[in-house]
Amino acid sequence: MSVALSDINIYPIKSCKGFSAESWELEARGFRYDRRWMLVDNEGMFLTQRDFPRLTLVSVQVKSDHLRVEAPNMEPLFVPFKLESKKHIPVVVWEDGVEAVSVSKEAANWFSEFLGFSCKLVAMTERSLRPVDKNYSVNNDIVSFADAFPLLLISEASLADLNSRLEVVIPMKRFRPNLVVKGCEPFAEDSWKEIMIGDVALHVVKPCARCTITTVDPETGEKGQEPLRTLATYRTVDNKVMFGQNVLHANNGTLRVGDEVNVLSLLQ
Repeated sequence: MSVALSDINIYPIKSCKGFSAESWELEARGFRYDRRWMLVDNEGMFLTQRDFPRLTLVSVQVKSDHLRVEAPNMEPLFVPFKLESKKHIPVVVWEDGVEAVSVSKEAANWFSEFLGFSCKLVAMTERSLRPVDKNYSVNNDIVSFADAFPLLLISEASLADLNSRLEVVIPMKRFRPNLVVKGCEPFAEDSWKEIMIGDVALHVVKPCARCTITTVDPETGEKGQEPLRTLATYRTVDNKVMFGQNVLHANNGTLRVGDEVNVLSLLQ
């Protein structure tokens, strides 16, 4: 059975809308511009849809030298790639302390108005080193502001299997994968250990434990019970609901929709 890459997704601002691309470049931390920006409160603690589902209404586009950020009833926000300040401040994403740069007062005011409380947008720089958990790191890997790993992979067949059990089908965007593949059996990705996509070697290192973000309707920002309720009936391991696989890339390169996915080794 021929397996191929069917979609590539980039999420520039953590927990905001992503976008699809026909091809995209992989850098050390993951896809270029992916989760390189993040919202934090006044103490530097990261903010996500888990507590603020309204963030799913914020769309982000990558332009030549800036991000264009839009949200309902807000004027567009332009976030230049070139930072006004070089002063790094400590921020926290999960249990990781990371250095980042506050983007601008304009960005802070924009998001504070949209969310209804004081917060700011910060950016990751080359100085912002965040190692992957050493229990899963293969080659001193580093990661962006993503939850824990540079890439998340899910197969179309796995989503189709889930949707066959739901009363109302849901789109893949609920799960915020970077890589979507087609042509394999449902949950085949659970058995993969090493794969090649195009000329990029990847290590499949850990199932992804899913949280309440998957229950947020990306079009309305409203929370429900699905798909976690249904997934819990057949995808629970150690009291965690698993869907998708966390992936590390062994080399940089460019991935393209249509690239063949070659499975080099399976879990023993």
